[in-house]
Order: sequence, then C-alpha cells, then structure tokens
Amino acid sequence: MRLGINLGYWGAGMDGDNLAVAQEADRLGYDVCWAAEAYGSDAPTVLAWVAAKTERIDVGSAIMQIPARQPAMTAMTAATLDSLSGGRFRLGLGVSGPQVSEGWYGVKFDKPLARTREYVEIVRKAMTRERLSYEGEHWTLPLPDGPGKPIKLTVHPEREHIPLYIAAIGPKNLEQTGEIADGALLIFPSAEHLEETALRHLRAGREKAGLTMQGFDVCPTLPLALGDDVNALADVFRPYTALYVGGMGSRKQNFYNQLAQRMGYEKEAAEIQDKYLAGDKAGAAAAVPHSLIDQTALLGSVERIAERMTAYAEAGVTTLTLAPAGFTLDERLAALRAGVEAMEHAGLA
Repeated sequence: MRLGINLGYWGAGMDGDNLAVAQEADRLGYDVCWAAEAYGSDAPTVLAWVAAKTERIDVGSAIMQIPARQPAMTAMTAATLDSLSGGRFRLGLGVSGPQVSEGWYGVKFDKPLARTREYVEIVRKAMTRERLSYEGEHWTLPLPDGPGKPIKLTVHPEREHIPLYIAAIGPKNLEQTGEIADGALLIFPSAEHLEETALRHLRAGREKAGLTMQGFDVCPTLPLALGDDVNALADVFRPYTALYVGGMGSRKQNFYNQLAQRMGYEKEAAEIQDKYLAGDKAGAAAAVPHSLIDQTALLGSVERIAERMTAYAEAGVTTLTLAPAGFTLDERLAALRAGVEAMEHAGLA
C-alpha cells in the first residue's frame, strides 16, 4: 500500500503551509499529492505550482470537475501538466454535485453517468493525439454542418497513458468507474464496510470490461489526527462530517448521506441532515456518531493509526491518501510524519 497526501482547497490563509506540506511529503517519500477544487481555487494551477516546487512526488487532481471544462480542455490541461512535471500527473475527474454544477457552472446535473462515460472517452481519444471526432448524446465533435474540422492535440505528454481516476460514491458510479478508469477516488471510506460499499461494485465494473482488480488503484482519502484522546480528536471532525452528510447537496441528492446510510447509519444520517438543512449546524455536528468518525478517519497514537492502516490494506486499498489535521503547520507536518511512522510500524511501507 502506498501513501498519498490531499491538500484540499488552496487559500484560506494556508497557501504557504500547503506548499510546505507538499514539499515535506515529497521528502518523506509520499507517492502522490492531490489538490481539490469546488468553487474557489482550481486544481490545475495549484498542481502546476506544487510540481514546480517538488522533485519526485506525483501530482493529481482530486478532482477536476466535469461541468467546469469541455473534455478537450481537460485533455489539454492533463497533457500540459504531465509534460511540465516530467510525467508526474494523475487526472482525477468527478461530476461534482447539483448545487455546484447548476448554481456555479450553469450546467444541468442530469445523466451524470452517461456524461462521465462520454467525457472520459473524449479525453482518452484526444490524448492519443489522433484527430478528434466524436458522436455522443452529450458531445458531438466537430459540430455538424459547421466550419469545424477534426484536429489533434499538439502537446506531447511525457507518457502515452496518463492515469485517470474518477471520484465515485454510489454503486452505479463505482461500477462504471471500475469499467472505464484506472483508479477510484473514495471519500468517507470505512475499512469494515469497504467491500460492501465500494469494492464489490468496482470489481463488477472491472469484470464487465474483461479486467481484474490487478493494477487498479483504490484510493480513499482519510483525515489523520495524532494524539492520545481519540474522543477529543473525533470531535474536531464533527463539523466536517456534518457538512458532507447533512449539507452537501440537496435533501434528495446527497451522495454522502446515502453512503452513511449504506454503512448502517440510516437514522443518524437523517437526523444530521434534518438539523443541518434547518440551520442547526451545531446540532448536526453533535448528532454525528463517534463511531462514524472513527471508522472514516485515522485517529490516535502511531500504533493505533498503524492498526487502522493494516485494516485498510487488508480490505483492498492500494493508495491511502491522508489529509493531516492541525491548527498549525508544525501540527500538520507532525501528522504527515506520523503517517510514515505508522506505515513502517505496520510493515506496509
């Protein structure tokens, strides 16, 4: 099992800290550094900056949002980043959610699976550097009856095949991800529920494509907090968990709430959502069960974190991405180093 680092969103006064975290992860031998985007900082700009300031670590988008860019633009960006970084780029894609897609980008959030499949097909085709033409339900290239002609990418990526990941939560999306992608970006993963909530669906998709799980990267992101008081550490993540389970998306379209339900927290997920959408964010955070946080984060001593890492490795995780918590840069760096210590303690490094 390999280790990754997720910087989250750039900005909020943490720009320099995030760069220091990425550079320390590079020095420590972390495999990949991911950056996110929603409706603030964009991932490609951050990744270009990190790639320029590091030497070995891969840089990956977790995620570049599908409604934000035409697929050919994404192919251009991926090729450019791979070339500039010396072959260190990984392309992570996701449909985002209805509020961002329609409210920020003005793109209708309909048929997300079909859109994702066509998007991936166009990106992959463009990356072959053959002349691009495509006929689908959502994209037609070139546009018919117009002056457009099939053209090809002029940038030469460092590699012929840039690894492509998809952020997936729901069963159908997971199955399609297994079928069409090189890896899956998972959030709120529980080692105890990973087979039921994710792996069996990914495996079904791989089998549909005539493939096995060999070489497919199962890549969840987990917060990591170092300390002796596990209950106090879990409390730090209550607002974060409540935001996703209760307030991310609409009442009918909250993929994280549905995931919590599939993990056995049906009643609790409903209560968190009811309180969050009613404006009671503190009440929503208080309603998050300790066990839900503890199952989806790495909390405690190096030894306890090592035990949890072993459980994830045994469950089928191939790259464990950490989001080191801390109110100061020193705390985040200490958590980053603790991740390596725990891997070594578990014999997984």
